[in-house]
Amino acid sequence: MSKVAIVMGSDSDLATMRAAGDFLTKMGIEYEYNIISAHREPDIFFKWARELKGRGIKVVIAGAGKAAHLPGMCAALTPLPVIGVPIKTSDLGGVDSLYSIVQMPAGIPVATVAINGAKNAGILATKILAVNDEKLFDKLEKFSDEMAKEVENKDNRLKSIGADAFLKG
Repeated sequence: MSKVAIVMGSDSDLATMRAAGDFLTKMGIEYEYNIISAHREPDIFFKWARELKGRGIKVVIAGAGKAAHLPGMCAALTPLPVIGVPIKTSDLGGVDSLYSIVQMPAGIPVATVAINGAKNAGILATKILAVNDEKLFDKLEKFSDEMAKEVENKDNRLKSIGADAFLKG
C-alpha cells in the first residue's frame, strides 16, 4: 500500500516531480503518481483527496505551476501533511507558483520546498514518515553521511588537482 501520494495537475509536471519518486524509491517507500486537475476535474479531485487516509496515504507531495492551487486544495481537504512543490513556469519563472503555495491562510498549512524542489519534497516526506520508523530514520542518517562524504571527496579532489582541472571535470 502506498504511503505517499505524488500528485500533479499536468503531465508536463512529471519530469520535475519524478525526483520525489526517485528519492522515495531509494528509501524503499511505496508511493503513487497521480495527474489530477483541481480546476478541470474538481469532483474527481475532491473525491481523491478525501479518500487519501482511507487508502493508507500518510503524506501528500503536490506539484503545481502558475496559479498552483493543487497543494493548497489538498491541504484544505485532508488533515494529512502536504508538501507543495512550486513548478517553474515560463511566465514568471515559478515565483507565481511559489507564492500561491507558500501563502496559505492560517489553519491550512502547506510545507513548501524550492521551485522545482521535488527531491527535497521526497526527503521531507521521508523525514515525516521516519518519526515513527527507526529503520527509515537510519536510512536518512546514512543518506546524510553520504552527502557529507561526497562534499569531503570533492574538497580533497579540488586540493589535489587545483581549480582549473576541477572545473574541467
